[in-house]
Amino acid sequence: MRVVIDTNCFLAIIPKISPYRRVFDSYRSQQFELAVSNEITEEYAEIFEKRMTRFIADNLLELVDKQPNTAKTEICYRWGLITADYDDNKFVDCAVSAGADYIVTNDRHFDVLQTKKFPSVQCLTLTEFIACPDA
Repeated sequence: MRVVIDTNCFLAIIPKISPYRRVFDSYRSQQFELAVSNEITEEYAEIFEKRMTRFIADNLLELVDKQPNTAKTEICYRWGLITADYDDNKFVDCAVSAGADYIVTNDRHFDVLQTKKFPSVQCLTLTEFIACPDA
């Protein structure tokens, strides 16, 4: 299974006491692929450095960079499907380019994707993703 995880959800899966920690551990043990683009890794870096120590942020970014189950994706087309927060489109563009099964997000801006027939992009909340047998 290949997924794109938005930045806020990625932050939520990191703490050891998080109810979503299982997602982070599953990623580390290569139970699913994480699709990222350059724009996504840049946003991860920016937000991680604001929210945690430099040491932890650097280690997380290195993990994402070096994990064999990280699918680094080139964005060939910008779909512009989310108008409420245009910045969220980087996750949609990555999901489409990578052929991801899901975008994992708790952001309501992504709800508009349910009304789009093409390209088809399915979103799951963290809670829904944890309930997936493959997660």
